[in-house]
Amino acid sequence: MYAQSDGSTTDSNKTLRESTIEELKEKSQPTFALPSPPTKAPEIDAPPAGQYILEFNRSPVVGSRLSLRGIYDEARLGFTRPRDWQLKSVKALIRFRHSPALYATRSNLTVLINGVSVGSIPLNRQEGEIGNVLFNIPMDQLRNYNQITIAALQNNSPTCTQDPYDPSLWTEILPDSKIVFDFEPQPVSLDFNRYPYPIFDDLSLEPNQITYLLPKEINDNWLTSTARFQASLGRLADYRPLKTSLVKSVKEASGTGINRFSGNRLVIIGTPEQQPELKSLKLPLPVANNQIIDAKEKALPPDVGVLMLTSTPGNQAAVLVATGNGPEGVAKAVQFLVQSQDRQIGTSQVILVEKLDEVPTPAPRDWPDYLPLEPTFKVSDLKTPYNQPIEDITVRGSDSPPITINFRALPDDKFEGDNYMNLIYSYSPQINPKTSVVEVKLDGIALIGKKLTSIDGGTRESLRIALPNDKITPYSKIQVDFRLDARERRSCSKVTDQQLWGTLHSDTNFQLQRTSVAKVPDLGLLKTGYPFAAPQDLSNTVIVLPKDPSTSVLMTLLKFTNRLGRLSKAESIQLSVYTKDSLPTEERSDHHLVGIGTQEKFPFPEILSSSGLKLKDLLTRQRSDSQIKTWSDHDGVIKEIISPWNKERVLLALIAQTEKGLDKVQYLLNQDPLFYQIKGDTVLISANSENPNIYEQNSYNMEFFQEKRKRQLEKPELTQQIFNFIIRSWLMLAPAIIAATMISYGVIQFYLQKMARDRN
Repeated sequence: MYAQSDGSTTDSNKTLRESTIEELKEKSQPTFALPSPPTKAPEIDAPPAGQYILEFNRSPVVGSRLSLRGIYDEARLGFTRPRDWQLKSVKALIRFRHSPALYATRSNLTVLINGVSVGSIPLNRQEGEIGNVLFNIPMDQLRNYNQITIAALQNNSPTCTQDPYDPSLWTEILPDSKIVFDFEPQPVSLDFNRYPYPIFDDLSLEPNQITYLLPKEINDNWLTSTARFQASLGRLADYRPLKTSLVKSVKEASGTGINRFSGNRLVIIGTPEQQPELKSLKLPLPVANNQIIDAKEKALPPDVGVLMLTSTPGNQAAVLVATGNGPEGVAKAVQFLVQSQDRQIGTSQVILVEKLDEVPTPAPRDWPDYLPLEPTFKVSDLKTPYNQPIEDITVRGSDSPPITINFRALPDDKFEGDNYMNLIYSYSPQINPKTSVVEVKLDGIALIGKKLTSIDGGTRESLRIALPNDKITPYSKIQVDFRLDARERRSCSKVTDQQLWGTLHSDTNFQLQRTSVAKVPDLGLLKTGYPFAAPQDLSNTVIVLPKDPSTSVLMTLLKFTNRLGRLSKAESIQLSVYTKDSLPTEERSDHHLVGIGTQEKFPFPEILSSSGLKLKDLLTRQRSDSQIKTWSDHDGVIKEIISPWNKERVLLALIAQTEKGLDKVQYLLNQDPLFYQIKGDTVLISANSENPNIYEQNSYNMEFFQEKRKRQLEKPELTQQIFNFIIRSWLMLAPAIIAATMISYGVIQFYLQKMARDRN
């Protein structure tokens, strides 16, 4: 809390030093006073106790079943424990069926939680019989992030199963298996020291629900701040689903609309004049005359951002307020939450943002989740999914999983020349050198294999692997697979292979030769965010909407910025949003552009006259010289062209004939199975029902077009162009050297003869 004196006293006997110190103190004091904070942070009331059922089929890896095959096999599923739940009991209901060939006394199913066994049962069901077993999970074994492991030991003989790959060795875990939570929700404290919680809970078992309150009048400042905040939520969500909605009143976001398992968080962005419903909330800082006032009833400066946490009427849902007495203050409040390093210092129910450091824009090719830019780097320079450097990795057993490393090339990487991986590895003694190998695979394709020849083990051996230039993509993974076989086998014993191990050392290194080349238009690049995510703070992206954007247009904006947030990683977000009439000319010329709207009000009519698929008025479609009129058109279109105002930039259109067509664009942007199919320069998407099921293959129809020739987006530097020419023309290098030598020899001889004549 800051306090400010009402007056000051003067003393003629003060020294110059004392006066200077007091002047500095006065300058350092704020020009406003905050009210005294409550002794305890306010809380949202907890709903009544309940039960939550988490079915296995919620995980995409389950599909129609989990199959366990061979003598020993495991299946793993992860789940979280929500922050505001006090668990009373947790049970795992496992439904399964197994091969009738299994020998019951030597086959069993074991369930483990975080590596701790919670029970085992024999696999003794009759043919076709479904087994149902309930396991109690100890409370003290549960953490924020948990893993349930189902392990099957399977034998089809009373003495020994000789063939571990016998197809009769199988058990299937049915997808309607479930984990049942009995819990009592706890009150949620409204404090920024845990942000993004309670606005976003990364441990929630349900999709987080974010609702934005529409302002009285939509302007560029609100659009930009809301888009940046939504993109920051996309970064926080990462792979987690996020539901977003828009409401016109606080009442719509409270009461019956609340999901008791995930909550419904309301976000209010804008000044009190833009958001008059702020007066209906119980705010820690009062609102008077459409201004935020301090404890002395003085209005806060317009450039001070105000962040507050409160609740809806009825104290049922959390509300985040990002406001200020001017657009500068609102933008500063939102930017504080967007910048990852700044939001870490937040605390209490109220934050006043007076000053905010400007985060420098990263280089266009500085993408943290992709390969380093250096031509030579180590495995330790790459990151784990938890953003930690990769260290030495050891696997054990004869059937150990491969070591997988993300090897993601930048979207505009083009590999040329010789590219190598220098594998540094070690392995255990007691292996069978005739049948033990180490394999290296790129995206599942084997590149090389090498026998492990020493029965005494190997220490820091090396293997040089040539990497194919045309196979490294932004989605690539390198797998190092140790296929270990024991020198002496013991019948019917699984334990005898655990002394076998292989280690990938973190100083394994790569040597890559690559240039920066990207050809557009290509929606396939959009799957990585390119070119809008270059640089990663999105500062080179401008989104343009119609003058009076509809709810469907705004929802499309939120879905697109959420997707950009998931595809980028930086300390800040700097994208801008304008309406058609307010777009600055220099922004239009210098940035990548995204237009959103229906055909009638689309902000860039230039794309309607470009080649390829065109949407015209009166529900008309045209492609080349073919033109049709339709009775109704509820399809969505995503189209990319070279920007008409800058040949080094692109224009992306999210367009449809109707508002329902924009809904299809939202589906595509929001659902990974659809989004990661896009290609070409135009995508046409339609749905086969009013409420399509994303997991049904025939719920959506997608058509892809590639109409225009691609062009290189940005030209490399002159030195890089010369280097590329030499690489491509290496067959001409030897004749060129001979010709240059002959010319040099002739020139030298000419000058020598001239010097000799001059002496004579």
